[in-house]
Amino acid sequence: MATSLRNFQNEIKQIHHRELAKQRVHGAEQIQKEQKHSQVAGKAKEDSLTELASVGTEEPRGEAEAEEKILEILLSKVPVNHDIVRDMLAALLTRNHGEYVLRLGAQPSKAKLFAGESDDDVAEYWNGIEQSEDTLNFLHQEITSAVEEIGGKTSLLFEARGKHPRKSLLLRLPPPSVSLTPEVRCAVVGNVDSGKSTTLGVLTRGALDDGRGRARVSLFRHKHEIETGRTSSVGMEILGFAPSGAPILPETGSSNDPDVVRREKLGWEEISVQAAKIVSFIDLAGHEKYLKTTLYGLTSGAPSCVILIVGANAGLIGMSKEHLSIALALSVPVVVCITKIDMTPANVQAETIKQVVKILRSPGCRKIPVFVRSSEVAVEIATGFGKEKLCPIFQVSNVTGEGLGHLRTFLNLLPSSEGDTDKFAVDQPLEFSVTEVWSVPYVGTVVNGIVNGGSVKTGDPVMLGPDSNGNFQTTVVKSMQRKRAPVNTAEAGQCVSCALKRVRRNTVRKGMVMVSKSEILPKATRQFQGQVLILYHNTTLQKNYQAMLHCGAIRQTVRIIDMDNPQGVLRTGDRATVTFEFISHPEFIKEGMKLLFREGKTKGLGVITKLL
Repeated sequence: MATSLRNFQNEIKQIHHRELAKQRVHGAEQIQKEQKHSQVAGKAKEDSLTELASVGTEEPRGEAEAEEKILEILLSKVPVNHDIVRDMLAALLTRNHGEYVLRLGAQPSKAKLFAGESDDDVAEYWNGIEQSEDTLNFLHQEITSAVEEIGGKTSLLFEARGKHPRKSLLLRLPPPSVSLTPEVRCAVVGNVDSGKSTTLGVLTRGALDDGRGRARVSLFRHKHEIETGRTSSVGMEILGFAPSGAPILPETGSSNDPDVVRREKLGWEEISVQAAKIVSFIDLAGHEKYLKTTLYGLTSGAPSCVILIVGANAGLIGMSKEHLSIALALSVPVVVCITKIDMTPANVQAETIKQVVKILRSPGCRKIPVFVRSSEVAVEIATGFGKEKLCPIFQVSNVTGEGLGHLRTFLNLLPSSEGDTDKFAVDQPLEFSVTEVWSVPYVGTVVNGIVNGGSVKTGDPVMLGPDSNGNFQTTVVKSMQRKRAPVNTAEAGQCVSCALKRVRRNTVRKGMVMVSKSEILPKATRQFQGQVLILYHNTTLQKNYQAMLHCGAIRQTVRIIDMDNPQGVLRTGDRATVTFEFISHPEFIKEGMKLLFREGKTKGLGVITKLL
């Protein structure tokens, strides 16, 4: 089963990339056609875009060379060279979206560091040039002053003295405006009572928990959540990091009065104005009866990482495995966070850790667990996160605050969601998927969602749909907000809210898309073909079987109307090309999109191959 799942996931990836490449070429052609009408203005923007695109594609080798050159010039101690270093640092920061981790001194090899065996005596475990402590301090001062001249900030992430002195510095430029602040989206999942909301409360508010759930009260959205202590909706929390790398927290971190803690929380606008990076947490429900809400949050929120919270006293039980399997099916990188280590006996905790490691190493997951017990490991694993099969494991206590520092360091350095150009391309026609709808007094209908491709400005004419007949209506974006702060533009990969002109609240639903207005009308699809793998079903699937389909922001019941299996039935572990039909209304989907379907416990995973 594990091998077939693995092969199927690789195939899904190939189909997804192939279709995406086709769509990108088509989208670029479409944009060129439109730009022939408005040639001059478009040209300058296009040039700047291609320049930006070419800047990001240079190999990391260039960065290592640039680092060496900067250090070499600084060590020559010629005052004239200061300006050259400043310009090189500015180029390095611009290329890396305004933040860069600079390592000084000889660094231990990553494999040994992650395995927890760094040996000071063996020379081949160390890379880079050895520097004395005085030299390191001199370099630190010079780099700090150079970065300050270009308007940035330098903070010390990690420092080691002794046989191999070394430092890691974070260089960061404050973003020019809120609309350009890099954002990392993290979905937080785990079994009921594993401490998800409490961990988020402690991370975002700064006040430690009292062991009776005080920290989570300020996160809840409904009265029944406060009474039962169970999250039932998709909560959103943000944690901002200042240019200096320090988390932005309310002043009342030390207060013990629950009312003060609840009242004194920083507004999102205040955080966005101060922050050089924002981590958005999607707080999902752990209870089994809210699985559909959790699934929707995972597929529609497009998170760049999933934080799986495991209570040390209970272990990986119940819904945790379910959530882990969904994250793996959607191929989102996973971070494991073991909570409640202050109250768990040592033998129980050891058992939990053993179980987590065993599950992560199993053929279904194939992850390499790395225990983060020092800031150095946190820095190294965050900068290369998502590319390798590493899975960091943090052990935290929300009551004593142990281990929270490493977790904050890790979150501070995660690569931003919109920086992922494979997922989000700016040079495409606009596509915005709606994940929430509100009616705001004196504003009208407001939709919230993620820009999947292209960019949108206030005052742009857009088309919203499909409605129940598959038609799109024309409207205009009146105003936009990002993290509750007003913005004028939004680019691919960002999460924004748009107020729409003359649109009734009851005509908009989750799963709709907003596309740019053009001659070619967007098409809504009723029937489509997909390749699917049945992960688990206790009997057989036949024609006319109905299940709930999750595909991006779309959540609707589908019916199987045809399958290419000779017997006409599907069981657990079977693969087939299946034709689906939406039950209630057509949706806007594209070939290559991943889909999950479920009905109770039944899970299927697949990819759309053809629109009919």
